[in-house]
Amino acid sequence: MLVRPLARALRRGHPWIWRDALRGLEAEPGTVVSVVDRQGRFVARGLAEVGPIGVRVLTMDRRESVDAALFARRLSAASSLRERVVPPQTSAYRLLHGEGDRVPGAQCDIYGPYAVLRLDGSAALAWRDIIAGALAPVLAPRGVQALLARSGRQEDKKIEALWGQPPPEAVVVEEHGMLLLADLCHGQKTGLFLDQRESRRRVRELARGRRVLDLFGYTGGFSVAAGLGGAALVDTVDVAAAALELGARSWARGGLPPERLHRHARDAFAFLEQAGAQGARWDLVVADPPSFAPSEASVPAALRSYTRLHELCWRVLAPEGLYLAASCSSHVRRDAFVETLLAAAAATRRQVQLLDAWGAPADHPRLLGFPEGDYLKVLLLRALG
Repeated sequence: MLVRPLARALRRGHPWIWRDALRGLEAEPGTVVSVVDRQGRFVARGLAEVGPIGVRVLTMDRRESVDAALFARRLSAASSLRERVVPPQTSAYRLLHGEGDRVPGAQCDIYGPYAVLRLDGSAALAWRDIIAGALAPVLAPRGVQALLARSGRQEDKKIEALWGQPPPEAVVVEEHGMLLLADLCHGQKTGLFLDQRESRRRVRELARGRRVLDLFGYTGGFSVAAGLGGAALVDTVDVAAAALELGARSWARGGLPPERLHRHARDAFAFLEQAGAQGARWDLVVADPPSFAPSEASVPAALRSYTRLHELCWRVLAPEGLYLAASCSSHVRRDAFVETLLAAAAATRRQVQLLDAWGAPADHPRLLGFPEGDYLKVLLLRALG
């Protein structure tokens, strides 16, 4: 039973019911449950979950059953959207985006002939085989030959081939005509940060003749984009040497001169502090760090980290230089992220122009009534001389 006034938020499309808003929820994860209000009237139907989220909502229609047919309809709708929004010369994209496609806790990414299903939460994991079965008829026409399932995080991460042959150590994919290498079994997310596809395209458009610094570079997608865009030189910084090596292979596959790429297996903050002290400068700086706020309680510390990162970046940015600043922290709202940029600019006495701002591309849709889904924030800024 719903004991807090959340019916309006649910009608507006929010897909979660918090556990503390419910009374009498005693069900195993993945169990189909119907939620009623204090008067016993139907509110929603969804899957029982563990943790702070009590129920992941799947329908507000009391006549609609939660079964294999529902998932098949949702996957078919998601596939139809991608046929319209995935750009040409692109073989890596998101086919299913969890709550945004009304399949909470499930994401599926395409990497050419391979698909990776990532499950978040025990409810989605309980329905894994049903979701995988619904994926099969939409994957086959796309030429997908194998489906991997990834669940858990960090040391608890599990990877399993549901059907087809496992992928090689590195899979070559195309993104706006740019070739990139992805590690589908060991890489972060499902292999690449597909939500930054349009940001990489922008960097490619802006890089000509510029000295580019790619921080938290991972496998070097921004670096390769800058190189193909005609950057004078590119410095890639990431703590993972293996990721930098994969990025160097993508750089070579693009036919780019090796002397224009410098790799630094270092902590980005330490690198920036040393570079700033030595007077190093770049014309275009890209900072796309991992999430600094894994929970609401960590937001204050995250905002301090973002502010410090921006300060260090402003100090190494050449006059008239460009700064592409990103945050993937869903708990950090857009206004708060902008405030960290303003605070850092003031601390370094920089006047800054906002040139553009965007979020995740259209293959990562979000429900309008679900602000938590608007997790990615990207701003393109220019430092005035």
